[in-house]
Amino acid sequence: MLSASVVICLAGSALIDAGRFSVRRATAVRVGAAAAVSSSFGPLGRFLPGGFAEASGPPGGATNSVVRTVDGIRQKRLGGTDIIVSELGLGTQRWGSADFNAPGESECHALMDRAILKSGVNLIDTAEQYPIPSDAARPEGETERIIGTWLAKDASRRKKVVIASKITGGRNINSRSIVSDLEGSLARLGTDYLDVYLLHWPARYTPQSNWGQSLEYKAETESYSKGRASFEEVADTMGRLVESGKIRGWGMCNDNAYGLAASAGAARALGKQPPCVMQNDYSVLNRRIEENGLSEASAPVHENAGFFAYNALAGGVLTGKYLDRPASVDDADRARARLSAQSPRGRMDEYGWGRTLYRYRSGPADDATRRYKAIADKYGISLAELSLRWCRERAGNISPRSLLPAPRPLPPYPPPTPP
Repeated sequence: MLSASVVICLAGSALIDAGRFSVRRATAVRVGAAAAVSSSFGPLGRFLPGGFAEASGPPGGATNSVVRTVDGIRQKRLGGTDIIVSELGLGTQRWGSADFNAPGESECHALMDRAILKSGVNLIDTAEQYPIPSDAARPEGETERIIGTWLAKDASRRKKVVIASKITGGRNINSRSIVSDLEGSLARLGTDYLDVYLLHWPARYTPQSNWGQSLEYKAETESYSKGRASFEEVADTMGRLVESGKIRGWGMCNDNAYGLAASAGAARALGKQPPCVMQNDYSVLNRRIEENGLSEASAPVHENAGFFAYNALAGGVLTGKYLDRPASVDDADRARARLSAQSPRGRMDEYGWGRTLYRYRSGPADDATRRYKAIADKYGISLAELSLRWCRERAGNISPRSLLPAPRPLPPYPPPTPP
C-alpha cells in the first residue's frame, strides 16, 4: 500500500451516467494524489473566513484525512496544509487540443459544470504546455485559457476549486522562468494565485522524466544536467512564491524519490516550504512508485508529500477497447491496421502515441489486462471502473482524478469458499 493519498483525473472523457461510470469518448486519463507538510502560507487573509472557502480547511492534521464528503466524493487534506482536495479530479491535457477527438471549449465547460458545480469534485490539473497536441490554432496555454473563461462566468467559482498547474521542465526551469511562467499561467487562468505549482519534469537529468519509457539510470547522461537549476534554486524560488501568496504549495511531476528527498532537504535548509506533491504515471498495470521508493519517501513520517497519478487507464488500454482488435501499430493484419489508423479508437491507434505508450500493450501487460477484464466481468462492472476504483482505494492516493459516481460496494474477491 502507498503511504500518502491518491487522486484520479479523467481528462474530458467521463461523465456520470445514471449512477454508473461510462466512458463517452477516448481521451487521456490521469490520476493524482497530493500531500504536504505543515507550514504557513501566503497572506493570512486568504485563510480566514471568506478566503479560500470550499477549497480550504484548518491548517495541520494528517495527510489524506477525510475532511468532508460531498455527493459521495471524499475531500481530503493535502499533507499538513489547509488545502482540501477531492478524491476525484479533472485532468486537462487534451482540453482544446488538436487531437482527433479532443473536447472543445463548450464541452470542457460542461465537464466542469457537472463535476464541480453539481458534484463534489474540486481539483483541476493543468499545465502551461497544455493542450497536447497543440498547433497554430490551438497553441500551448489554450487549456488554461479555457479554464479561465469558465472561472470568469462567476467570481465565486475560484473558491470552489483547487487548481494545479505546471511549468515546462528541463532547461526552462530557473528562478526567473519559474516566476515569469507562473505569471503567464495566472493571466490565462484569470486568477491571482495557484493552489499548487509543479515542475512538469525536473531541471536535471533523471530517467523518470522520459514519461516512464525506461527507468535505467545512465551516468553518462548526467552531462545533460550541467548548467541547470539546482535543487536550492528551485526550492528558494518556490518558497518565496508561497510566502508572497502567489502559490499555496509546490511539487514535481515525472520525478522520483531522489528528487523529492533532495528538494525537501534543500527547502528545509533554506527555511522554505518543502514540496507537497509528486506526480507520475500509475495504474493497476504500472505500480512502479510502490516499488522504487517514492511511496516510502512520500510517507508522512518522512517527506509527507502526496501523489498525483496520471494514465490511470494506461492510455486507454484499461477500457478494454484494444482487446478484440490490436492497436494499429501492433496489428499484423496491415489492412485492418490502416483502417484503425484512419478511424482511431484512441491514442494507441496513432503511430506516434502508439509507439510511445507500448509499455501498456507488452505481452505481460496484455495478459494482465485480460485477467483484470475477467475479474470485472465476473462482478458485473466495466474494466475501466475496476481500474479506477483500484487507484481510488490505494492508500497513497489523495484524490483519484476522474468523474466517478459514488462508490457502491463490490462483492469480495475471491469469493468465500462454501463450507
